[in-house]
Amino acid sequence: MNFDVITYNIIKLFFLCVGLIPRKMTIVLSGFIGQLWFIIDRKHREITIDNMTRAFGREKNQSEIHDLARKVFSNICLIIFEMGWFVRLNKKEIVKKIKIEGLSNLRAAYEKGKGVLIVTAHLGNWEVGTAALSKTGYPGSIIGRPMDFKPFDKFVSEARKRFEVELIPSVGSMRKVLNNLGQGRIVVVLLDQNVDWYNGVFVDFFGRPACTNKGLALLARKTGAPVVPVFMVRDRSLFRGEIGKEIPLVKTADKIKDIEINTQNYNDIIETYVRRYPEQWFWVHQRWKTRPYQPWPKEQ
Repeated sequence: MNFDVITYNIIKLFFLCVGLIPRKMTIVLSGFIGQLWFIIDRKHREITIDNMTRAFGREKNQSEIHDLARKVFSNICLIIFEMGWFVRLNKKEIVKKIKIEGLSNLRAAYEKGKGVLIVTAHLGNWEVGTAALSKTGYPGSIIGRPMDFKPFDKFVSEARKRFEVELIPSVGSMRKVLNNLGQGRIVVVLLDQNVDWYNGVFVDFFGRPACTNKGLALLARKTGAPVVPVFMVRDRSLFRGEIGKEIPLVKTADKIKDIEINTQNYNDIIETYVRRYPEQWFWVHQRWKTRPYQPWPKEQ
C-alpha cells in the first residue's frame, strides 16, 4: 500500500469520525477553532482584514471588520465539520437538508434547450452544491481545478460523485463543456477566484480591479446558453440554494467588449450575494492578487 492510499484512508477515517459529532457541538467547536486559527495564522488574518477593509472600509469600523473576519474563519472551520456529516449521511438524508428557492428560474433557462451555465462562488458551503444540483433533477457537471494534494482531491471527488455530478478539470475544459451543453446539461462555474492576466479580464469587484476568468463569458457568447446565478448559503441547520433569474447576455459585434461587460455583470451578482452574506465568503483568498497593467482609478 503506497503513501497516497494510506493518506487517503486516514483522511476518510478522520471525516467519518468528525461526522459523528452532533450538529450543535460542531457550531461551538468551529467557533472556538476559528478564533484560535484567526489568532495564530497571521498571514491569512491580514489578507482577510485587508480585503474586508478595502471592501467595507466606508461602511464598517475596524472593530466591526475584525468581528466579521473572525466569523469568516469560523465559517471555514464549520465547512470541515459539515464535510464529515456529508460523508456519513446517505444521498436521501443530505438532500432533505437542502432547500431550493427559485427553481422556476432554472427551469425557464433549461427549457431553452441550450444547456445552462451556472455562475456561483465560494459562498456558504459550496461543496453542498453538488447535492443541491442533484435535487433539482437536472443532469449537471462542475468545472474545477484538481487539488495539489492528491489524496484529499480523491476524497473530495468521490464525495461529489455520489450525486452523479460529473467533474470537469479546468485545464483544457472548453471542448468538454461544449459537449455537455450540447447534450443539454448544466455546467457549474465558480467565478470568484483570482486568475493570471492572460486567463482573464479586469472588472470591478468591490471597487477594485479583479482579474476574473473570461471563460464563462466566452462560453455564453459562443453557445447562447443562458447563465443563471446560484448560491449555496447556510441557513441555521439547513442549506439554502438561491437560484436567481437568468443574467441577460450582451452580444454585439465587439467580442472583447462583450466579454468585459458580461464578466462585469457576473461579478456584480457575486458581489451582491457576498454583501448579503459577508461572513460566509472565502475572504482568505487573495482575490485581487493580479494587478492590471493599465491605469485604474485610484482607491479613495
